[in-house]
Amino acid sequence: MLEKIREGSQGVVAKTILVLVILSFAFAGVSSYLGSNTGVPAAIVNGEEVSASELENAFQNERSRIEQQLGDMFNTLAADDNYMNGIKQGVLDRLVADKLIDQAAAKLGLRVSDDQIKKAIIEEPAFQTDGKFDNERYLAVLRQLGYQTTSFRNMMRVDMTRRQLLNAIVGSEFVLDGEAKQLAQVQGQTRDIRYLVVDSTPYLSSVSVSDEEAKTYYDANLAQFMSPEQVSVEYVELNAAEMAKNSQTTDEEVKAYYDEHKSQYQTAEKRLAAHIFVAATDDESADKAKADAIVAKLNQGEDYAEVAKTDSDDQLSAEQGGQLDWFEQGVMDPAFDEALFALQQDQVSPVVKTEFGYHIIKLLDVQASQATAFDDVKAKIVAQLQENEALDVFYGLQSKLADTSYEIPDTLIDTAQAVDAKVQTTALFSRDNVPAKFNNPEFIKAAFSDQVLASGMNSDVIELAPNHVVVIRVKQHNMAGTQPFADVKTAIVARLKQDKANETARENAAEFMAQLKAGNDTLTGATLTSLPGLGRFNQDIDQAITNKAFKIAAPAENSVSIDTAALATGYAVIVVDKVNEAQGINDNLINTLKQRLAPQNSEADYRAVIATLKADAEIEYPVVE
Repeated sequence: MLEKIREGSQGVVAKTILVLVILSFAFAGVSSYLGSNTGVPAAIVNGEEVSASELENAFQNERSRIEQQLGDMFNTLAADDNYMNGIKQGVLDRLVADKLIDQAAAKLGLRVSDDQIKKAIIEEPAFQTDGKFDNERYLAVLRQLGYQTTSFRNMMRVDMTRRQLLNAIVGSEFVLDGEAKQLAQVQGQTRDIRYLVVDSTPYLSSVSVSDEEAKTYYDANLAQFMSPEQVSVEYVELNAAEMAKNSQTTDEEVKAYYDEHKSQYQTAEKRLAAHIFVAATDDESADKAKADAIVAKLNQGEDYAEVAKTDSDDQLSAEQGGQLDWFEQGVMDPAFDEALFALQQDQVSPVVKTEFGYHIIKLLDVQASQATAFDDVKAKIVAQLQENEALDVFYGLQSKLADTSYEIPDTLIDTAQAVDAKVQTTALFSRDNVPAKFNNPEFIKAAFSDQVLASGMNSDVIELAPNHVVVIRVKQHNMAGTQPFADVKTAIVARLKQDKANETARENAAEFMAQLKAGNDTLTGATLTSLPGLGRFNQDIDQAITNKAFKIAAPAENSVSIDTAALATGYAVIVVDKVNEAQGINDNLINTLKQRLAPQNSEADYRAVIATLKADAEIEYPVVE
């Protein structure tokens, strides 16, 4: 809690700290300080309630966190109710876990004294001024957060008590050198293998699947053939970009626009600059003296380029006699920029100070501003005029679209007539295969909303993109359910044919394995591929071969170990000739593994404690009738 306050106090205190504290507060499970709740609880843990408001607060905080992390991608995910329900369930699980931890801490007699809380508050940097506790600042921060001192102390007591138990669980975990070394040896082990892939593809043409086999498989695996909820919608669309294509402009209009806005088609003046640079140090007076000495050299007639080579701290430009690049006005530091554009060609400036140091600037050349020829910008102006005209029409029609679709909500025919458009229709789609044109979070949300599906009403106006809107209504709605056998028969037949082909490949692989076990290194019609030093994380061969190679028992001395592995399209025969010990195990590697294992073990400990507490707890999830 206090760590989050400390982080937030460095920014916009009122807003940032509020968000962070609410986040921690929500997950701390101390909603009793938010006020009473008379609704149905979200959960009851050993007789103690997790209120619905507490769950909602925590869920909104988690939603905000994910949205901040994922950005625009979150809007697409949020349109899926199943995804958001999963997030909410995860939040509820965490709140239940927090409640169990609180109860366990109380049962163990863990307490936090008033003096401990007072000490934590006094030592909290967020409440300090110049390193000392500032009571006025403390009270001001609490007022900004809407807390009374008593409720804040109570909240800290719950949070600190909980952390006593968690620190005892998570903080006590450690990893021995032997554990890390053993893991390093396992991970770094390599194996010398030989393998043979028996591809099932050649056998596909010789196998067949009857209708009865396909139907039997379908009946036994109905769960595999669930179809998602689908909808087909009618829509009326307004797109300013399409309207612009039909706009007409005359040459006279285009030329008049060019003459009126000629300043927009001017290329900016550019200046080629050079400088002799004195980089800023801790001794500003010495820096200024050095810059003045350079100016004195130039005033005595020394060549600017030669002085730049010997005296400039900018080594890159010094090699070019101080030359930098062409600059438009407003690009460089304001002081540098002002000095450069005040010079005449070949003129040298006085000493110019910027935040980086001192500059003596020379103007080497000037490219004057020039007007772009009319013919070079004519197409651009035509497009601009067409867009302007289309936008004028678009905004007027958008209002009609919104008004008519709202006033006549049970059809789009009148809406289409009002905006001189057509009622169009999409094919059936689910949330996961929305037509590319409409793959927009707001469109998906509207298409599967109660307003459109349950009520059969027109949607609100949906913005697909800037100046591109649509209104929709349902045309066909298919609930999620089992796909008919006829629709999936072809896929089932292909699946069963592959299974049969794989079975033939397995039988042939078994024959090859039998030959190898009998001591026949030369196989009939096949050749083993040698692969010495195969690593556990090798990506050059089928991962199924690598995985099985490291599951096969190490061969005995003067012997080999042989087994088969199932592949997506066939089988592989694998011979392990030798197991090689890991190389390069050192203290750095062991320490790295220890650092990685410790938090993993701590997480496992925490999950085990929660699982144990849940197993012994009585947890109810009331449902609103």
